[in-house]
Amino acid sequence: MLSRLPLLAVVWMCLLVLSFSAPRYNNGFFYQDIANGNGNGEIYFNGVRLHVESPEASVSAAWGSSVTLPCHYHYEPQLHTPRRTRVKWSWLPAANEPDPNSLARETEVMVAMGDRHRSYGSFRGRVRLRRSAPGDLSLVINELHLNDTGRYRCEVIDGLEDGSATVELELRGVVYPYFSENGRYQFNFLEAKKACEEQDATLASFEQLFSAWEEGLDWCNAGWLVDGTVQYPITTPREGCGGMDLAPGLRSYGQRHQTLSRYDAFCFSASVKGTVYFLQPPLKLNFTEAVQACAKDGGHIAKVGQLYAAWGLRRLDRCDSGWLADGSVRYPIIKARPNCGPLEPGVRSFGFPPHNQKYSVYCYR
Repeated sequence: MLSRLPLLAVVWMCLLVLSFSAPRYNNGFFYQDIANGNGNGEIYFNGVRLHVESPEASVSAAWGSSVTLPCHYHYEPQLHTPRRTRVKWSWLPAANEPDPNSLARETEVMVAMGDRHRSYGSFRGRVRLRRSAPGDLSLVINELHLNDTGRYRCEVIDGLEDGSATVELELRGVVYPYFSENGRYQFNFLEAKKACEEQDATLASFEQLFSAWEEGLDWCNAGWLVDGTVQYPITTPREGCGGMDLAPGLRSYGQRHQTLSRYDAFCFSASVKGTVYFLQPPLKLNFTEAVQACAKDGGHIAKVGQLYAAWGLRRLDRCDSGWLADGSVRYPIIKARPNCGPLEPGVRSFGFPPHNQKYSVYCYR
């Protein structure tokens, strides 16, 4: 037994020399030796930690505007020398069209390292990093599109460490029911989607319709949503609208056949950069004359979505009916008053009168 001691001492000394002479790479992260682990072959990690956070869980903005999605990172303990990091912004759309064969996946928006960066897809040329202070990797999106809404992820990668934070982007806008000039329940899913788009809007999401219901939207006609479901909002239960026994809320027909089933639509109109205004010429106009009058005034005849956005977001209030681009006649009321329709605020509609009838017109420019 004693004869083995010199040999063990020599082995121990060799290991000690190798541990001090081996090349070391120091990236600011420190690892304890295996022998100092927990006995299960696990290595303890200690030292510098990377933290990524966003001070705002959600951000809302107007269509066509610029928006900043906040993202900041820092180290604990604080570093005294800068370190090379890589940031990747990715995006999960808020509401995809229904497709049972597809899975929602995040897509890349921008990748940056130092002064080098690359943007992708529809975001190419519209995004940049703010970099207003050390650790600021906030994403700036210009010319916001209607379909830019969703969850954005800011991921910071530094060697062996990475961290991420998410921000929800929402558009400020108004949800409104829309039906065909041929009457109620005329749209299949694709026709409803097209009808909203033609009025400078999109099919509303469940979340947007739910928010509109919370704000008082009550409508006893079912309409398509962007997820392929058919629903309608009720604030005052009544017969013919789900019955008196049901609590207020969204009534749902669930998923419907996208080609054969026919309903109205719930559209979502985001705020716009232009202005909707009432044009009152000396004489009332038929529809063709109304279109020409707006063009002569330097604009074009307003769309339904534009009128709703002006009413809901810019508080346009006018007790005068006028033509709109889809051939309907409407007017917006913020403050209810005699001879201006019901007691609640809203956009009043005369439906789709014959084009030879005479009205004023709402223009947009």
